[in-house]
Amino acid sequence: MESATPSETNPTLRKRIWGWWAFDWASQPYNTLLLTFVFGPYINELLGDGTQAQSAWGFGVGTAGFLIAISAPFLGAMADLSGRRMPFIYIFSVMYVVGAFGLWWAAPGDFNLILTLMLFAIGLIGMEFATIFTNAMLPSLGNREEIGRISGTGFAWGYVGGLIALVIMLLLFAENAETGKTLLGIDPILGLDAAEREGTRAVGPLTAIWFALGMIPFFLWVRDEKLQGAIPMGQALRGAWPSLMVSLKRLPSERPLMFYLASSMFYRDALNGMYVFGGIYASGVLGWSIVDVGIFGILAILTGALFAWLGGKMDGALGPKPVIVLNVIVLTLVALAVVFVSRDSVFGIPVEEGSRAPDIGFYILGAFIGACGGMLQSASRTMLVRQAYPDRMTEAFGLYALAGKATSFIAPLSIGFMTQISGSQQIGVVPLVVLFLIGLVLLFWVDPKGRNYEGEGAL
Repeated sequence: MESATPSETNPTLRKRIWGWWAFDWASQPYNTLLLTFVFGPYINELLGDGTQAQSAWGFGVGTAGFLIAISAPFLGAMADLSGRRMPFIYIFSVMYVVGAFGLWWAAPGDFNLILTLMLFAIGLIGMEFATIFTNAMLPSLGNREEIGRISGTGFAWGYVGGLIALVIMLLLFAENAETGKTLLGIDPILGLDAAEREGTRAVGPLTAIWFALGMIPFFLWVRDEKLQGAIPMGQALRGAWPSLMVSLKRLPSERPLMFYLASSMFYRDALNGMYVFGGIYASGVLGWSIVDVGIFGILAILTGALFAWLGGKMDGALGPKPVIVLNVIVLTLVALAVVFVSRDSVFGIPVEEGSRAPDIGFYILGAFIGACGGMLQSASRTMLVRQAYPDRMTEAFGLYALAGKATSFIAPLSIGFMTQISGSQQIGVVPLVVLFLIGLVLLFWVDPKGRNYEGEGAL
């Protein structure tokens, strides 16, 4: 008989795991509602100029990303030295709520673009940093065999939370700009004024309230671990920079960690490129409406939730590296397949005018993107736990964030450049194949076992 795992025999640890999962559930709507499906398109409507909207949005998100990239490793080192992560999570949770709630004031008659972008950036920085500090708690939740499953289940809960929040928003709040009705064909609930776009603007308060309520289990059940050698916060502030410099100088000799950070930098950029350009590609090549893009997104979220959970089980059985390799290969093939889907043909087979085959083909590819994306993101944070020093875990996740943000421009710029010189949206996505392949090659030098980690949760 197999012995029981620590999380099955320790009620306190079980609560801690459920609290940790609550963060994924609570935080995901910032990505789903604000970054992707609701608030971003609303800003485009307010400005009335797609070029201006894309430029402003890119500036706001890019500035937030730059601030995250340059400060994440420093704050991570500070948290590791002090042995305290919860104070940081409290601060960044407040930023999340304040930033998200403030988007209510992005009113059509009195729209302040600078203030809106500042509030959005505050919330985004809060979300990203809170994620870094909660991810760093993963090794304390279980042993080597458990953390893959724990990570995958957390991502699955996040996808489910984002989907439910999106459905609530579309059915009950977000009004059509022309009809003033929601997707259910009703006025926005709670007496919100459709003429003032109050239903759509409610996405900010809804996201903030969803996070605040969802984080209750986290703050009730999750506590900082007691670490030996921890120093007061003031000393940690002074010692963070020297500690970070030591880690950076040591990084070239830590080949598995260095190659993993480099590999994930490329394949995560390619995956983000798929998410960002999927809807734009479908609209331009297949002529999709917003409804079609919405169905595509919901399908990707559903498969993401299911396969993040299944991928966590696979991670627990085989380790994270096989999961990462498999999904990078599949996503490379999907990126290639996208090139061969158009209104005229599907995978080289001509189709009649008005055929739904191209749409069905792209829906299937969208399902693969969601499924592989969910598994890949879950296994990626498990792999980082294996590669990083246990006493430098938050710093490692800070470097992971830095690696992700530092090259986040490669996929958008390369797609834009390739599209420009080829004059084809289909050829324009080919750089994603190259990025995935670079990430795949760099994985060769990553040790699948990582360090001699047993997990504090197993103690």
